[in-house]
This record gives sequence, structure tokens and C-alpha cells, in this order.
Amino acid sequence: MNEFLVLQWFKALHIAFMVAWFAGIFYLPRIFVYHAESSESVVHEQFKVMERRLLYFVTPFALLTIAFGFGIIWIYGADWFRMSGWLHIKLLLVALLVVYHAYCFVLLADFKANRNRRSGKWYRVFNEVPVILLFAIVILAVLQP
Repeated sequence: MNEFLVLQWFKALHIAFMVAWFAGIFYLPRIFVYHAESSESVVHEQFKVMERRLLYFVTPFALLTIAFGFGIIWIYGADWFRMSGWLHIKLLLVALLVVYHAYCFVLLADFKANRNRRSGKWYRVFNEVPVILLFAIVILAVLQP
């Protein structure tokens, strides 16, 4: 298989896994909103299951997005990487997204232990963070300023 075809496959898989990752990372905080606003213990238990399953389901997508992204960088090479300032910014934003994702595990643990102290409004704002990161990441990747 030639290098161009491998690169195209890596790009396609990188984008597909990124879409799956973002789908989950958009929906999880929405579940947190409903969980924080609910006062029924039976509903809380159901949300705990949904949150855990979703976060553990999308985490491999995050890892695969990152793996194929680094594969693309490896294929393009070190010189290209050094000259692509936009990519350095994109990687910083991806690192922030990874921190966001990891923090979701902290929030998950708080809900699991019935320690949540945040309001539904806080989770609504928290839910906007990956949207902003997505816009910035896609603009950088497409425009490559």
C-alpha cells in the first residue's frame, strides 16, 4: 500500500473517530445537567449507569482519534511538523479537550458517590466548552493559517 493511500486512510479514520468522540463528549454533560437537576434517587441511579457507559464507550474513540492524528503527523514528517505552527495550536486545543475528557471522569466519580455540588446551570456552561474547542480545531485544520 503506498504512502498516499495510508495517509488518506489515517485521515478518514481520524475524522470518523473524532466525530464519534465529540458526539459522546457533547452528550455526557447534557446527562450531567439532567442528573444535577433531578431529585429522585431512582432517576439518579439510572443516570449513573448512562454516564458511566457513555464515558467508557467514547474514551476509546478519543484514544483512536489521537493515535491516528499522530500517525498523520508521522507520515508527513518532522520538517512538516516544525513548519506547521497552526498544528501546534491545534494540538494544544486537543490537549485541553483531553483534560476536559479526563475531568469528566472526576465528575462521574462525584455523581457516583453522590458528591455532586454543581448546578444544572454550571453543567450547561460546561457543555459549551467542547463546542468552542471543536470550532477552533476544525478551523485550524481546514484553513491551516
